[in-house]
Amino acid sequence: MSYIFRNIIIFFIFFPFIAIGQLSNLKMLPNSSGELIHHTFFSFSYSEHHEQAEWVFHELKKDRMLGLVERRNDFRRDDKISTGSASLEDYKRSGYDRGHLVPAADMSFNTTAMSESFYMSNMSPQAPSFNRGVWKVLESLVRKWGQRTNLFVISGPVLDDCIELIGLNKVCVPKYYYKIIYVPLESKMIAFLLPNDKGDSKNLSKYVCDVDSIEKITSIDFFHHLNNQLEHELESNVNKSKWQW
Repeated sequence: MSYIFRNIIIFFIFFPFIAIGQLSNLKMLPNSSGELIHHTFFSFSYSEHHEQAEWVFHELKKDRMLGLVERRNDFRRDDKISTGSASLEDYKRSGYDRGHLVPAADMSFNTTAMSESFYMSNMSPQAPSFNRGVWKVLESLVRKWGQRTNLFVISGPVLDDCIELIGLNKVCVPKYYYKIIYVPLESKMIAFLLPNDKGDSKNLSKYVCDVDSIEKITSIDFFHHLNNQLEHELESNVNKSKWQW
């Protein structure tokens, strides 16, 4: 690796505000019934009642070099939450993983992004077999898509019902999780709805649904910024053949 190239990479890692800039396209955010929080590279709506985000929004950009920063398990409270976020203690001995909503691997392009992905506000109680299985495989698939084109990702739990509550803060354990991917340049959209259990990581397409279905069970309007005709067209239809599996 040349001296110049090595120093360019170091510059991008340790000076993210100058080299990469902050999260753009805030107009793309879904509607919010919780506290709207912006970190440098992702935004979310925090539900105090459920002690987790109802959705998180981030971008994958094909020109971002992932893998520059190693994962560090720096789980900690998020001081931006006015009522206080869930804590590490809430998850201890609960039997559930601190499951990332914005994947740490998606944030591996610089130190700020990686560090912020470990706020407890970005965690949700996931069954270990789900978090380390089908959810992880889906995250990897979305990253693969993001290497080819810029896309927006919205992830979250379905908070209409809880399996149980854990910890002193009574963190809701969701029965289902969703992930929505939108590629503006190609005018295509896809959604996944997965139960919080082991799942079938070899057949992700079985969890595909349209965005309208996710909106019905979450009461979240994800793409209200789009004109009505385009929103209806994209949210009500899914063409699996447009996506590379």
